[in-house]
Amino acid sequence: MKRWLSPTLTQRVMLALVLAFMSVWSVLLAFDYLAFKQAMRTNSGLHQLSGALAAALAPVEDAEHAKSAVAVSAVMVNHLRREGGQLPGEVLFELADRQGRVLYRTPGPGAQEWNWALPENGPADGPPQVRDQAIGGRMYWTIMRATGRWTLHIAEPQVGDTTVLGWLSRELLPYLLLAFPVVLVVLWLAVRSGLRPLRLLAKRIDTRAPDDLSPVNLQLKYAELQPVVTALDNLLAQLRRQVQRERAFVQDAAHELRTPLAVIATQAHAIVREPDTYARQQAQAHLDHAIARSSHLVGQLLELATLDETPAGTLATVDVAGHLRHLLAQKAGLALACDIELSLDAPETLHWTLDMAAFQSIVHNLLDNALRYVHAGCRIAVAAAASDGALTVSVADDGPGIAEDQRELVFERFYRVRGTTAPGSGLGLAIVRQAARRMGGTVCISPGLDQRGCAFHFRLQAFGHAIGATPP
Repeated sequence: MKRWLSPTLTQRVMLALVLAFMSVWSVLLAFDYLAFKQAMRTNSGLHQLSGALAAALAPVEDAEHAKSAVAVSAVMVNHLRREGGQLPGEVLFELADRQGRVLYRTPGPGAQEWNWALPENGPADGPPQVRDQAIGGRMYWTIMRATGRWTLHIAEPQVGDTTVLGWLSRELLPYLLLAFPVVLVVLWLAVRSGLRPLRLLAKRIDTRAPDDLSPVNLQLKYAELQPVVTALDNLLAQLRRQVQRERAFVQDAAHELRTPLAVIATQAHAIVREPDTYARQQAQAHLDHAIARSSHLVGQLLELATLDETPAGTLATVDVAGHLRHLLAQKAGLALACDIELSLDAPETLHWTLDMAAFQSIVHNLLDNALRYVHAGCRIAVAAAASDGALTVSVADDGPGIAEDQRELVFERFYRVRGTTAPGSGLGLAIVRQAARRMGGTVCISPGLDQRGCAFHFRLQAFGHAIGATPP
């Protein structure tokens, strides 16, 4: 029972077929109804009856003979009408001469109310005139035929719209009922055949090993279904790349942590075993340095993992210029000790809507990277500006720089520039790029101050727009 109650594509197609047949039935019913209304005005049974009776009266000269012909026709028509049992009421007949004198009128209630307005000289020969008229409190279709010496009036009781629609529906229904099962079978076979490739795809996926992320490589004969396989292969390719990155990340992290951990183990052993006080102090210093390096590496790994796995944080409007001044003030002591000049080029205030945590990661790592790799006597220039609806923050220096063939590689995790001797894990710029992507921004590298060193440019446009910038 649950199988039949659960929604399926086949059920939706069958329901669509039922709705389509109902729509077709409605359209045909409306068309037939309008055709019926038109026929009642131009070529109905009333036209045919009046035309035949007028043609029969045309050669008749005697009034009594004409009166008898109309009376007999009235009796015959109403008898047949009652025998049929479908049409309501009786047809009314009236015969008048050219002077408008009534020779015959069907007896019954309301007969005296049948009052045709005739021209002064009597009706002229011509096409029949059809109109609606109330007779005895009931609506009739009336027609007038003027031929020879006689003017013939015939009135037929109007049939209600509900009755007409019922007749037309009963005429259409048998044809639709005959066509429905034929179309249903053909459509069901087409749907079943069309879904067979999807069942094959589901079976192939279901039988795969849990760790099998290879492409499906299934060629479906229906062009509409091929994008499903293509999208699935693209998803599997993304998962493969993600797994490969995670494996490489774990291997690189283990490799980077192995050295400081080995130093910690060695120096701890030396502190315990070394009798010389100076040697123990040296071992303690090496131990502290290894612990600090390990702590820094673990912190960067956690930061990078957070940027990888969590969506963009809460947006807030902050003063970018004020934040940069505060950060440079914190780094001023280290820069002074290393004989490095720090400068900031930014408006007095620069408010921007952004993810503050990710922005702090970008600026902190760029500035920390510059302080670590430039030499004494070098300059580090930080700049911030808003233009064309985008925020740009740059950190440039005139240090040793990065070779052009390595400028894209430095954003890879654990990559170290060839020939560098400064301590580091190779994760800082990877964190910068990932944080920029999380914010919807970009980061790029170019030559630094006076075409020496290097400059990193962070640009953010997708997450916000400048609220206000006050020049310094």
